[in-house]
Amino acid sequence: MQTFRTPPSPSATPVRRRQMLRLAVASAAAASGLPLTTMAQAAADKASYPSKPLRVIVPFAPGGATDVLARGVSDRLGQQLGQPAIVDNRPGAAGLLACDAVAKAAADGHTLTLGTTSTMLSNQFMFKKLSYDPQKDLVPVVRICWAPIVLVTNSQLPARNLQELIAYIGANKGKLSYGSYGIGSQGHLVLASLSNMTGADMSHIAYKGEAPMVQDLVGGQLMMGIGSILSLKQHIDSGKLRAISFTGPSRVPALPDVPTFAELGHKEDAFTISGWLGIAATGGTPAPVLEQLGAEVRKALLTREVNARVLIAGFVPLTDDSPARFQADWKRELPIWKKLLQDAGVQPT
Repeated sequence: MQTFRTPPSPSATPVRRRQMLRLAVASAAAASGLPLTTMAQAAADKASYPSKPLRVIVPFAPGGATDVLARGVSDRLGQQLGQPAIVDNRPGAAGLLACDAVAKAAADGHTLTLGTTSTMLSNQFMFKKLSYDPQKDLVPVVRICWAPIVLVTNSQLPARNLQELIAYIGANKGKLSYGSYGIGSQGHLVLASLSNMTGADMSHIAYKGEAPMVQDLVGGQLMMGIGSILSLKQHIDSGKLRAISFTGPSRVPALPDVPTFAELGHKEDAFTISGWLGIAATGGTPAPVLEQLGAEVRKALLTREVNARVLIAGFVPLTDDSPARFQADWKRELPIWKKLLQDAGVQPT
């Protein structure tokens, strides 16, 4: 008896698949106006990524909020991409070490930094000379969350809201001081702007991090400061500190009853701009790789475990960001941060 075998479907053969891929690339190239070779390379970049483990360089020591978020996002990215995403802590030099390592890595999307507004954006205005060009050697990929900060006072200070605080500051010109977690930090810039706005001539006490500042606030050695929810919320909940107002465009879920500066009529850049935590790659990384990374991070942020880490840290998840949006905002914010530093009297070192 003769046996007949059904021939394989043309669409299932390797030759047919390659023909269809070439046809798809050619059609896309024609529609976009890009050269066929460019489109083919873009397709190849996306298809081959990632080809090895990712390295996520964090500019802070293990255990801090940025490190905790980096580990949560990295773990999830590794699961989604099928390659480990390894966190590499490079603290020191105000984040310059971490950014330098990414700036000088291969531009293939396998080396990233997860940092903050200061480490990735405003540092270039804090230092006279960097070993890399932040605007060329780094490329924004996606932001993970907004990082608003909250103005607090010791509960003994006779001011229960921003209006009363501004009146108190105005009545005590030249007598008050405020604390922040470092020269040139967003906290410094916000309260320097408040001092300038009221003509209060307040003194700035720059602490080496939030922990010593919070200790002095709670102890009453410092009456006014600004910092993260993660560091301040327990003392706000206990009544030792009073939350006055938030920076940024909207209220924060962790303290929903605390208004923003903008809500209270103060819409200057210092009060409305928000810090963020985001991911950047090496300059020159192919656009398809950046798009894929951005999509995977957004997907990770929608998972319960990663979203919970963001909220517990006192941040606001940002699930609709993209490389294009991040890059546009990066360029728009550059002159704003530069001017805020100049207005605060911060001199590059």
